[in-house]
Amino acid sequence: MLLSLFQPDIPQNLGAALRLGACLGVPVHVIEPCGFPLSDKAIRRAALDYGDPAEVVRHPGWSEFAAAKLGRIVLFTTRGATPLHDFRFEPDDVLLFGRESAGVPDEVHDAADARVIIPITPGRRSFNVTVSAAIGLSEGGAIVLATLAASASYIAAPAAVQLALPQANPGYYLTCSLVITFPFNLIVGLPLYSAMASALYG
Repeated sequence: MLLSLFQPDIPQNLGAALRLGACLGVPVHVIEPCGFPLSDKAIRRAALDYGDPAEVVRHPGWSEFAAAKLGRIVLFTTRGATPLHDFRFEPDDVLLFGRESAGVPDEVHDAADARVIIPITPGRRSFNVTVSAAIGLSEGGAIVLATLAASASYIAAPAAVQLALPQANPGYYLTCSLVITFPFNLIVGLPLYSAMASALYG
């Protein structure tokens, strides 16, 4: 997954987003122009004691960002969107967050491949953009991680059999793992695991 910020206008929030990316190992894409001067020095300063910030990519504008085709663009918005707990994330999703002051323009809203809203109590406006990013990355990452972990069962199963039944014939359990479990995971397991993860984390 990627974290992308559309024309951020509060430097402290960008700094927090860069630290979030550094801690989670998520690349951060900044779509300019920003509402404040942005330089490589400022990016390094924003990382503070977190060492080098996450991979930071700067785009001159929305058209250049869209032309890069980094993946499915999932816009977090308060307008006409799917609730977060009902949305199914994918590993190559690009999570896009708008300005604190104005969100994103209609052009960007309409160009997004999907739109997601984080439900909040009635009468409240929205979360801080970095808080929203942390929620989005955690939700999407949990679903993807559960899917990947479940798909690795064909590797774990032979090891478990070997530990539990040392006298077992490796020819049998290795063959069953590769010939039965692996194709099952590819054809049936991955879609099933993804649906289960979505339901559990919804």
